[in-house]
Amino acid sequence: MKSLRSQLVFFWVLLFSVCAALAVVMLTLYRASAGAQVAAGRAATEQSCQAIAARYAKAATGAAEPKVDLLQVLLQLVLIEAPHVEGGVWQAGAGTNSGLLAYAYPTYEGSSVKRDVPAAEQPLIVELSQLAARTQAPQTDVVRGSREALIVSACPLASPAGNLVAWTMTRTNGGALAAQGSLRVGLGVLLAAVLASGLWLGLILFRGLRQVQRLETRLAEADVSGGAMPELPRTGVRELDRIVDGFNHYRLRFDEARVHLREAAQQRNRDQRLAALGRMTGGIAHEIRNPIATMRLKAENALAAAPEKQGDALRVIVGQIDRLDGLVQSLLALVQPVTLAPVQVDLHSWLAERLATIGDKARAAGVHAALQHTDPAQAVFDPVHLARAVDNLLDNAVRHAPRDGHVTLSASTNDAQLLCIRVDDDGSGVPEALQSSLFEPFATGRADGTGLGLALSREVALAHGGDLRHVALESGTRFELELPWRTS
Repeated sequence: MKSLRSQLVFFWVLLFSVCAALAVVMLTLYRASAGAQVAAGRAATEQSCQAIAARYAKAATGAAEPKVDLLQVLLQLVLIEAPHVEGGVWQAGAGTNSGLLAYAYPTYEGSSVKRDVPAAEQPLIVELSQLAARTQAPQTDVVRGSREALIVSACPLASPAGNLVAWTMTRTNGGALAAQGSLRVGLGVLLAAVLASGLWLGLILFRGLRQVQRLETRLAEADVSGGAMPELPRTGVRELDRIVDGFNHYRLRFDEARVHLREAAQQRNRDQRLAALGRMTGGIAHEIRNPIATMRLKAENALAAAPEKQGDALRVIVGQIDRLDGLVQSLLALVQPVTLAPVQVDLHSWLAERLATIGDKARAAGVHAALQHTDPAQAVFDPVHLARAVDNLLDNAVRHAPRDGHVTLSASTNDAQLLCIRVDDDGSGVPEALQSSLFEPFATGRADGTGLGLALSREVALAHGGDLRHVALESGTRFELELPWRTS
């Protein structure tokens, strides 16, 4: 889990799960505590009531009317063994206390003996006793209050008229029920804490990710436009601003390094040009000496020959002069610095024009020329100088391709955001001995070549901030011209 967003979301889910589990545990503990006390109180009242009924059945055999003194003694004996349980006897039709004949609370913890039935509970006791007498079955009722639970049990006693009922009553510990309010408050605070932490964490997550998205958008816009490294705006988040400040500081150093690199590249170009000029001296002398020697020989032969043969000699001399003129033009183009005028170019149309310039030569040589291009649709460069470079590459490819061979012109962008213009042929390839000096002036494998075409093409590529590379194919040769790609 490497994503910051995933980690924060997982943390929030974990926090919510822990709080939910804690709430369930608190609620379970509360219910277990209160429920256990109610169950214990119910068991105590029911057992005490049954004990009173059992003892009365043995002690009052054959008695037509209940004896209050006997009932009082039975109640005292039974309830003394049941802490916090009070009880009595009720008779249907009795004229006093709504039918309540006897009452006892031997474990009462007050300062005196309690002898009166609680007035507030009398209606419930009478109602439950009436139900037990009518059904002749034990009855129990639990009344839950805000702070305690009242538990009342009633069971019929053995009597001829079936109108005698024993009842018992107890109350649960008020602390368990009093905790209900604290539990509600605790659960409320816990819920509020979960919601607040979730909202707070969500806000932090939203703000942080929004700032990160802004930075990503800023970098993406700069990447698409092909411009320099952008200056990132501060976000207001301390941790992110440290990264932003570090990036902006690196951007300044990068711009300085790029300026120095450009200056070094320009100096390298000048040094390479000077070195090339030094190496060119011998080549120039050789290239000029041969035509001059040929013209001298033809001129001397023409002077000694008959007048009708002088025309052939003059034609040879003119051809050598044209060769010298082409050599001088190429040398001037190579020596003079390339001044670029970059504009936005419709790349597909421009490539089609380049292929059309060698169409006649390709057909005459029996070579099939093809264009492969889909994107990018546009690019910015100097179309005149780059056309001269690509035309030289196409001319070389047509010259070295075999009859019925193929020459392919293609263009695309690579992972380094460079525009790559490739010229492929399926000829015999560049000889290994020539590869090390391939882009030097006068390095050629043809007897009729000057060796300046590839040198001129590489100069144009370097002027654009790119380069020209030779790639040996399994069957043929590829020259790849790389340029920094921009659409505007």
